[in-house]
Amino acid sequence: MLTDEQLERYSRQLLLHDFDVAGQERLLAARVLVVGLGGLGSPAALYLAAAGVGTLVLADGDCVEASNLQRQIAHGESDLGRNKAASAAAALAQINSAVRVTTVERNLDAEVLPALLRDVDLVLDATDNYPVRFALNRACIGAGIPLVSGAAVRTEGQVALFDPLRGGPCYRCLYTESGDTTALSCSESGVLAPLVGVVGALQAMEALKVLAGYGEPLRGRLLILDLHSMEIQRLALAPREDCPDCSRLS
Repeated sequence: MLTDEQLERYSRQLLLHDFDVAGQERLLAARVLVVGLGGLGSPAALYLAAAGVGTLVLADGDCVEASNLQRQIAHGESDLGRNKAASAAAALAQINSAVRVTTVERNLDAEVLPALLRDVDLVLDATDNYPVRFALNRACIGAGIPLVSGAAVRTEGQVALFDPLRGGPCYRCLYTESGDTTALSCSESGVLAPLVGVVGALQAMEALKVLAGYGEPLRGRLLILDLHSMEIQRLALAPREDCPDCSRLS
């Protein structure tokens, strides 16, 4: 049962057809792990908090640097040198103090993920590290929870929902493991600031749709954007029969 304050705060969402009070109540009961509070994780976490996701777990082992401020909108000049998860938690509290926020101020690995995922309903991957992405994929499959993945560099971005237990491929069906430890990085290839806001907001949208049971999530599809030319494509993805992570589910 929503309170009067919640009815007022979330009134614009409650007006949406097929969302209504039931969708908001699902969000308020939901728990999301956001991995990476940089360019993608910043806008995603801000929108998840503003929309009323009940519990957010923010994980990042890095500290805020001056070069981050061009695009990582959860952080300000006063946060320089501060852990990104802690900095983002403070920003979320200014937007919606009713959201329960916990921080994991370290980089995640395969050993700690199973325990973290036991207490969440969805994971939002906002990292740029392939080993972490693959570890998140395996951990989400093991826990049976959806993974919203995003990537952004230069003016190009990608968003996908990986949820093989409910149909479609996993992250490793699309990207095979290689010797590389990081994807194309903004520090080497550059990035135009609004791109990460667009991609991070799309990740938040996918997470909200899944959690609230609203709309048509990108399950089994890959959204590709090039904001340089404003070209947007949506590709259908199929599971790989030989995928070492999810083929056992079929």
